[in-house]
Amino acid sequence: MDNFTLVRPEHLNHHGYLFGGIMLKWVDENAWMAASREYPGRNLVTVGMDVCRFKHRVENGSILRFNTEKIKQGRTSATYNVVVFADAPGAAAEKEVFSISVTFVNLNAGGKPCALNL
Repeated sequence: MDNFTLVRPEHLNHHGYLFGGIMLKWVDENAWMAASREYPGRNLVTVGMDVCRFKHRVENGSILRFNTEKIKQGRTSATYNVVVFADAPGAAAEKEVFSISVTFVNLNAGGKPCALNL
């Protein structure tokens, strides 16, 4: 699943590039949307993220593409790999700027893990 967003001035750090915390927020949201579409009606919450890799800084005005794919499914959880590409203003092509895996667990009404495939 691919989603896109535009980097604007309010997303920048004091050096003038995308703040890492904003990237992590967007990655979590995009991975959650992919998981929620794949498991409709489930109560999915983020249970973990692996080591994140910031490969290049991201400039203001860049268009980010979040490519999200499921890489693992357990009984109560699913893990998605998210790779982010940036198309900087004036660039001839996009480049990979970030990657991470995000794991979600399905919770029942009592907050306990329960089966994804109900």
